Amino acid sequence: MLAPFTPDDRHAIIPSDLPIRPRLQGGTRRHACERADMSERAGFLYGLGGVFIFGLTLPATRVAVTGLDPWFVGLGRGVLAGLAAGLLLAVTRQGFPPRESWRALALTAAGVVLGFPLFATIAMQHVPAAHGGVVLAILPLATAAAGVIVGRERPSVAFWLCGAAGTLAVLAFTWIDGDGLGAIHQGDLLLLLAVVCAAAGYAAGGELSRRLDSWLVISWALVISVPFLLLLLVLRAAPIDWNAAPQAWAGFFYLAFFSQFIGFFAWYRGLALG
Repeated sequence: MLAPFTPDDRHAIIPSDLPIRPRLQGGTRRHACERADMSERAGFLYGLGGVFIFGLTLPATRVAVTGLDPWFVGLGRGVLAGLAAGLLLAVTRQGFPPRESWRALALTAAGVVLGFPLFATIAMQHVPAAHGGVVLAILPLATAAAGVIVGRERPSVAFWLCGAAGTLAVLAFTWIDGDGLGAIHQGDLLLLLAVVCAAAGYAAGGELSRRLDSWLVISWALVISVPFLLLLLVLRAAPIDWNAAPQAWAGFFYLAFFSQFIGFFAWYRGLALG
């Protein structure tokens, strides 16, 4: 007859040194990989949403400057977006961002609130939106380069090769479309300056979005920019044509609320998720 099982007998059946930890670690690694994959997919979808909104930026700019002063469009869009951002921050009762984030916010504001909008808007007076869209195709490579400097990221060799090939294609297009080097000036140079500004702002804002919510990053960048934008508008004495065509105002409002504000909610979130 078998003796009844007692709690003390469990050591004889299940040794205390049974190697179960590797299985738990394996499961943890598997779940971590799954979470990383989900994060990458979410980042892709967020980025795709941002690209869709930004894709209409140059056409909307081209339409806006047909009836409105380009300086008013380039600077005023940030002012209007900044007012909306300030209202959002006030309604949600957000505190000031931490001190260590001020430098990144300043770079973000200089890049995507001041530099890119102004240079791209003036450029649209000289080149078609389709031409500008092709030139801006080098922006991913420029953003990656800025990410290496700002966020110490390390894109793959394949990315650099593809980016370099794309840049060469853009330069070739600019040369052919402009009938030679003599025509690569003004509009193209302004677009290149816009690319540099956008790349720096994207990299700084994307890195900061890993510590702050993406909507907070662009909201604070807009709010701190408003005084400087207003000062430039006053110094420039940019005229406002209140009787401009409705489509010009529609383009301006799209730039202010979507290209300058809502689009960055998705874009910076996508950059933060990878």
